[in-house]
Amino acid sequence: MWSQVFLGCFLVLVTTVLHGLATAGVLTLLKEAGRLMHFTKAIQLQRTVLIAGLVVFLFLVSLVDAVLWAHTYLRVGAIEQLEQALYFSMVTFTTLGYGDITLSSEWRLLASFQAANGMIIFGWTTALVAAVIQRLAPGRHPDN
Repeated sequence: MWSQVFLGCFLVLVTTVLHGLATAGVLTLLKEAGRLMHFTKAIQLQRTVLIAGLVVFLFLVSLVDAVLWAHTYLRVGAIEQLEQALYFSMVTFTTLGYGDITLSSEWRLLASFQAANGMIIFGWTTALVAAVIQRLAPGRHPDN
């Protein structure tokens, strides 16, 4: 049990650091984009493209998180095939939990850490996207 707890905490730490770095990068780019964009109604398309790019970028970061968890399931022998490990990881990280693939009792606690991690990461991602949308609102300069 304790090996699952330590491994789960380690993976939560890694994914948190990864998202922290991604957030810092996004905020830096947003500040730079604010300097380059002239905030008028004529640039709505630029705002839309910027937000869409942000969403895709954060999705890819979340995908990397799921791949890290899937790799862990493979390494510890909890799941034997890459496709199944990635599928299980994505279903668990998004907290869908279909239940068509399950872990043995030896590793099932680890999946609960991943589900909790996914809830936190997706909440963080949603908050970041909402903050960016708010900062890019018409009539508001992103440095404010």
